Amino acid sequence: MPRELLILRHAKSDWNRGAATDFDRPLAKRGRKDAPVVGAWLYREGMVPSHFVSSPAKRARVTALEVCKALDFKKKQIVWDQAIYDADLRGLLEVLGRIPANAATVLMVGHNPGLEALVRFLTGNDLDEPDDGKLLPTAALARLEMPEDWSSLEAGCATMMALVRPKQLK
Repeated sequence: MPRELLILRHAKSDWNRGAATDFDRPLAKRGRKDAPVVGAWLYREGMVPSHFVSSPAKRARVTALEVCKALDFKKKQIVWDQAIYDADLRGLLEVLGRIPANAATVLMVGHNPGLEALVRFLTGNDLDEPDDGKLLPTAALARLEMPEDWSSLEAGCATMMALVRPKQLK
């Protein structure tokens, strides 16, 4: 059975709201608007995940919860994985290696530069580069067709099916 990985970078954050740490940085007004738009698009396209994993950092957490509402996905089923926050490629591959074997569609919410590195690795960098040079700007979603085994992912094992930005969905 083909598997899908939906990689979602957190929505636009607010650098000026006085968060005590980077981990606590909230979403900006645009981010609070974009996250539900992406969730509604996923719902319309029938891409409701069987497994949902997210960074617990505030901007990722709020993004995940807004997407969750739009998907009618129970928020208590989100796996909050600290390893996603500030993760590099290796760390994100380890997170994916812990995905339940029976999960057919996985949604991961996290941060750059790790998520871009993950997309590039999984696709073997077989990508059409966006004109602005930003593969995953805030609230962008990469949809990848994945191999059957989440625990043994190799370079180039996935195929990019779509790369969607919120402004394309409005």
